[in-house]
Amino acid sequence: MNSDKERKDKVGAGRPASAFNRIEKVPPLAMLLYVGLVGVVVLFAVLVALYVQTRANNGAVGSVHPFPRWFSLSTVVLLVSSYTLAQAPRLYGADDVRGLARCLGATLMLGAVFAGLQLLGWRELVNQGIFFTGEPSGTYVYLISALHVVHLLGGVLLLLTLLVRTLHAARDGVRTLVFIRNPYRRLQLRLLGTYWHFIDALWVVLFIVFLFLF
Repeated sequence: MNSDKERKDKVGAGRPASAFNRIEKVPPLAMLLYVGLVGVVVLFAVLVALYVQTRANNGAVGSVHPFPRWFSLSTVVLLVSSYTLAQAPRLYGADDVRGLARCLGATLMLGAVFAGLQLLGWRELVNQGIFFTGEPSGTYVYLISALHVVHLLGGVLLLLTLLVRTLHAARDGVRTLVFIRNPYRRLQLRLLGTYWHFIDALWVVLFIVFLFLF
């Protein structure tokens, strides 16, 4: 009986240490990213809550204006960019650096197209008579969309940096071998994918909110 109890105590005592060890094994860059993503979630949750409250205070849950079609098209583009970037780990694992460069380049281009379509969406809002300094609900649409684009551009800069390094590595076999065997590059690619897919999912949620409350 005592031996069984001692074994249980040891198992129970080992659990917190095991969890702590797992946290310790998380790379510092990954930990910074995860903390940053939590902050982004809180920021947009507050803005969406204020937007919903503003719409409710105005006594309306919809708008006489049509929802900007450019926002809808930009959503499709961003989803496609998420798909293209999802191919990157497979290409990296297959040592296909040139294919990885094409994948990153396509994702970069789609991210730029998304930002451009957002600008066209803002122009469509202006044409409908919805201005940033007009009614509060319109202000929140501009603000939320603009902040999302800013966060996307942060991902674009990371993507561009990794793309340049990938193109440099693809010039000869030795650089390719060093690039593929570098664990830091693998970590960069993984964190980039996490951030990009998060920004994608965040916009989908925002798009749904706008679609039902605009």
